[in-house]
Amino acid sequence: MNRFTNKTILVTGGNSGIGLATAQAFAAEGARVIVTGRDQTALEQAAATLGAQALAIRNDASSVAGARELASTLSAQGIRLDGIFLNAGIAKLAPFETVDEALWDQTFNVNVKGPYFQIQALLPLLNKGASIVINGSINAHIGMPTSSVYAASKAAVISLAKTLSAELLPLGARVNVVSPGPVETPLYGKLGMDQATLEATAAQIQSQVPLGRFGTPAEIASTVLHLVAPESAFIVGTEIITDGGMSQL
Repeated sequence: MNRFTNKTILVTGGNSGIGLATAQAFAAEGARVIVTGRDQTALEQAAATLGAQALAIRNDASSVAGARELASTLSAQGIRLDGIFLNAGIAKLAPFETVDEALWDQTFNVNVKGPYFQIQALLPLLNKGASIVINGSINAHIGMPTSSVYAASKAAVISLAKTLSAELLPLGARVNVVSPGPVETPLYGKLGMDQATLEATAAQIQSQVPLGRFGTPAEIASTVLHLVAPESAFIVGTEIITDGGMSQL
């Protein structure tokens, strides 16, 4: 299929993991893809896999100034958007009693403030019928120990999508959420844990998934593409959970 021929799609955090897999899936269906991230080397590698039309932009997803700068960069090049996947995020787990203000601020800056002001900055660049998808998380629903800050941030963006859906529909834009369960991505190497703790945590999480495995980035990407594609035009303000049945236990 080529559902996205002549469409332009922005994927934040598109240089690895779910973001890169989603960008590749969009490109494979004909889209011109723009990816952002903070690692310049990873961005260049991602762009090389996405084709000659792809654009890679270094950007700080936690910064309001960064959000406005990205919008200005795209506007200066005459770029308008048909879809946005707000995927850039951070996940650091910590017992409640050890959480400090720095962890709270970092998590909410990247996971909540960043997407909020990025959408605001990009509004003038949206084509009629544009679709916005925010990356949520099953952690917003399951009450997993040590995830209090991360889970709260993802609950916030799920709520945000519902509210923005009502506000942005008159402008012709839809907002939805995809909430993955555990997925095999580099994010699991950035949880702030030593290797032994990380392996034990991963094994414990996997034991809670009825399918008996982590998901793959490509499986999440397929849901994002569905939410951006024309066939999902009647899906508005909705969260699609892709967690291998984890939330059903």
